[in-house]
Amino acid sequence: MDAATPYLTDRAAHVAAGPVLGVLAGLADAAGWVITYWWVPVAAALTIWAISTMAVRRLAQKASAERMALELVPSRHFNPGLEEIFRRGVQLARASTSLPWWAPRRSKAVQIRLRADGSSPLRYRIEGPAGGERLLSITPFGPGVSVKRARPLADKPREHAVRAEFILRGKPTAPLREVPLEPDPLQPLIDAVCDLRAELGDLAEIRLDIQRAPKWALRASRLQLMSDARRREQREAQRAARWVRRDAGGLEDSLAWQLNQLVSPRQSAGGRRLVMPPVPRRVEPGEALGKLADDDHLVRVQLLVMCASNIEGRAEARLGQLQAAFDVFGGGSRWAMRGWRIGPWRLGADRWPSRRGFERRWRLGHCQPPRPNWVRLEELTGLLKPPTVHCRLPLLAGDLPTFEFGNPALLLQGIYRAPDGRRRLIASYATETLFEVGVGKAGGGKTERALAQAIGWAHAGGGLMFLDPHRDSWPRALPFLAHDTLMNRIALVDLNAHGPAPQISSWNPLGMHQGQVAHEVVEATADAFASALGWDDASAPRALTILTSALAVLVTANEAACQAGRGEDQATVFHVRALLTDPDFRTAALAGIQGRLDEETRAWWQTVFPTLPPDSFAVILNPITRLAANPVTRAFLGQPTGRYNIRAAMDTRMIVWVCPGGNGPTDRLITALLARDLLRAVRSRRDIPEAHRVPFRPYFDELITLTGAAPETIASMFEDFRKYKVHVHGMTQLLARLPTPVRLSLVQNASTLASTAGSQSAIAPITAEWGDNPASDLVAALDRYEHYMSLTVKGRRVGPVQVTGPHLDEVFADYARPRQTAALERAARAMAGAEPLDQLTTRATDQLDRVNRFLAQLAPATAPAARLQKGYQ
Repeated sequence: MDAATPYLTDRAAHVAAGPVLGVLAGLADAAGWVITYWWVPVAAALTIWAISTMAVRRLAQKASAERMALELVPSRHFNPGLEEIFRRGVQLARASTSLPWWAPRRSKAVQIRLRADGSSPLRYRIEGPAGGERLLSITPFGPGVSVKRARPLADKPREHAVRAEFILRGKPTAPLREVPLEPDPLQPLIDAVCDLRAELGDLAEIRLDIQRAPKWALRASRLQLMSDARRREQREAQRAARWVRRDAGGLEDSLAWQLNQLVSPRQSAGGRRLVMPPVPRRVEPGEALGKLADDDHLVRVQLLVMCASNIEGRAEARLGQLQAAFDVFGGGSRWAMRGWRIGPWRLGADRWPSRRGFERRWRLGHCQPPRPNWVRLEELTGLLKPPTVHCRLPLLAGDLPTFEFGNPALLLQGIYRAPDGRRRLIASYATETLFEVGVGKAGGGKTERALAQAIGWAHAGGGLMFLDPHRDSWPRALPFLAHDTLMNRIALVDLNAHGPAPQISSWNPLGMHQGQVAHEVVEATADAFASALGWDDASAPRALTILTSALAVLVTANEAACQAGRGEDQATVFHVRALLTDPDFRTAALAGIQGRLDEETRAWWQTVFPTLPPDSFAVILNPITRLAANPVTRAFLGQPTGRYNIRAAMDTRMIVWVCPGGNGPTDRLITALLARDLLRAVRSRRDIPEAHRVPFRPYFDELITLTGAAPETIASMFEDFRKYKVHVHGMTQLLARLPTPVRLSLVQNASTLASTAGSQSAIAPITAEWGDNPASDLVAALDRYEHYMSLTVKGRRVGPVQVTGPHLDEVFADYARPRQTAALERAARAMAGAEPLDQLTTRATDQLDRVNRFLAQLAPATAPAARLQKGYQ
C-alpha cells in the first residue's frame, strides 16, 4: 500500500492537469494560427467596421434629408435678457433630438448659421430636424424677433475659399469667458465682416452645431478627469513627502540641531525623529469636473467657418479677422483653430485628410467634432440670439443704394464712409422718400445737402420747387443748373428787387385764366389771409365772412372775363379794397355778375352788407393796404394774368425757384398766399389718375419763417401731399420753434430724419425719435457737413447712420457751368414772365380802370343796375 500511494497521486495529478494543458495547447494553436493568418481577422474587422460605418452614414444622410430652416430677423429695439436667451438655448438643445430613434447621433443636432453675404450685416438662421420646427418657430424673444421660414441657400462657386474648424483648447473643465450683453457679444464677428464686398464675391459663414451631450461619452470623460485629478493629487502628495523628508533630514544633520541635543539632556537621544508624510487630498468632484459636474444644460458643440472670395487673399484675411473675433470669448478655455502650421502652410480643414470630413459635415449639417467640445448653455449666450440693439451694424450696399447721376429712381443723401475707408455716394429710393426733415444749426450743411439733392433730382428729369426766403440758395445752385437741357425748365420768382432796373415776375391769386376752380381759389386766398393774420372762426368771424364774400365776387367777375376772352381785365386782390369802400365799383361789380352769383352770396350783399359799420372793414383793408404800399408786392400781385402757375409746373416737371424777399409781415403774407396756392394746386391733382401723376418735390428752407406765415398750411402739406405724389423736404434750425401741428406732422410722416451739429436741447427731439442712439451730445459734437440720419428703404428704417453731407463743389464738380450762369438767369426770369418793376407798377395802378370798363360792359340794363345800387348802398 505504501508503494502504490505515490503512483496513484501522480496519476491523479496527471488526470487533473489534462484539461488545463489542453486549453493551453488550444490557445497556443490559436495564437499560432492568428500569427500565421493575421490578415483574416484584420480583414473581418475592417469589413465589419466599413459596413457599420456605411450603414451609419446612410442612416445619417437619410435623417438629414428632412431639415427645416428658419431665419430670425430682429427689430431695431431687440434687447433680450439673459433668461430669454437661456430659454432659447434650452429650446435648441431639445429640438436637436426631434429625430426618429434610428437616427445616428451625428445627425441629432441644431445648427446656428451666421452668414454675411452682402444682403445684410449678419443673417441669423436656425437649421435642424423638421420635427423641431414648431418648437423653434415660437421664440422666447417675443415681438422683438420675427421668425420666418427660410429657403435653401444656393451659393455661386467662388474662385478662392478657405475652411477652418475651431475646437476648445485649454482646461477642458474651465468655461469660456462670460461676455456681457452690452455691447453685443456678436459685435466682434460683425466688425470682422463689416467691410465685406458682395461685388467681389466675398462670403463669410459661421456654423455652430449644438447637440445634447451623450451620456456615455460624458461619463467616460468624467471618469478620466477624476482619475487624472487623483493622480495629480497623489503626485503632489508624493512630492510633498519627499520635501518633508528632505527638510527633516537636513534639519537633523545641521550643527544647530546637534548642539541642541548636547545641551538638552532631557530629550531622548535615541534615533531620528519620526516624519509623517502628507496624505493625498480628497478629490472633490465639483472642483475636478468643473462645468462637467452636472448634466443639466450641458451640450456638445461644433464650430465650422468658411470664407470665400473671387479675389485672392481676401478670404484668408477674412478668416484671420474671424479668428481674432473668437478670441474675445477666450477664458479658461478658448476657441482655437484646429490643425498645425508648418512654415507658410497650415494643415487643417482645408487640406487632406480633414477636408473631406469637413465638407461632409458642412453639407449635411452633422455634428461630429474630433474632440468633445463640452460647453454649458450659459457660455454660448452671445451666439444664441440675433444681433441686439447694442450692436453697431454696418451700412451695406444692399441697405442703401449707391447714387447714380441721372437716375430718377434715386435721391442723393450723402457720402458714407465704410469701415475700410471707402467712400460712396448713398441714396434713397425716390418712391419711398415721401417727406424729409433736416435739423441743425446755421451753417451746418442742411441747405447744402438739400441743394445737392435738388440738383441731382433736376438733372434726372424731376420737377421741384425751392422756396428760400433769403435767396442765398439761388446763386449757390446757379452754376450747377446752367445746362442747355435745363434752361427751358427753370423759372425764377424773385421778389428781392435789386439793381438799377429790377425785374420781377407776377401772379394773380384770384386769376381764373389758368382753369382754376372758383371756390378753390376763394378758399385758398381767404385761408392764406387767415393763416398769416391769425384769424379763425372764433376770433375773427366777421372779417372772414366779409373777405370771403368779397373774394367770391371778384373771382366770379374774373371767371366772366376769362370766358369772354378778356383775361387782361381780371381783378386782383387789391380790388377788395375798392369793392368794400367804393359804392360805384361795388354796384358795377355786383350788377355785372348778378346772374352768376349764387343766391346765398347775393342775399348776403343785399341784406347783411348794408348793415355793417365802416370800421368793420379795417381789419381786412390793413394788410391789403400794406401790400399795395410796397411797390414790389403791388407789382407782383397787381397783374391780371400772372405767369406763376405751380400746378402747371408740377405737371411739366418744372424747376421753380421762389424767393419771397424776407420774413417781415408783408413777406409772411406773400408766403402764406404762395403756400396756400401750392396746397390748392396739389389737391387739384385729384383729377389725374394716380398712375399719371408726375412726382414733384417742394424744398422749404427756413421752416421757422414759412410756418410763421402759414402753420396749418404747412402741416396739411405733410399730411396730404403724399397722396398726390408731392413730397416735401423741410429744413429748420430749431424743431421746437415750429408750431405744434407742424412739428407733429413732420416727425410722424418723415421718411428721412437728419440732423447736423447744434445744441443738445435743439437736437434732443430728433435723437428721441431714434431712441437716443446716438445720444444728443454725440450728435451735437459733429463736424460741419456731418449728419446723422435715418432713412426708409424697402419699407424699413435704416439708420441712424453718420454720413457726410454732399458738397456741391465736390460732388457736382463736373456739372458746374459758371460761364452760362448769366444766360440761365435771363432764361429763368423770362420763363417766370419777369418784367421791369416800373412797368408792372404802372399796370397795377391802371388795372382798376380796366376792371371798371369791363364791368360796365358786362352790366345789364340801367334800370336793374339802379335797383341793385339802391339795394347794396
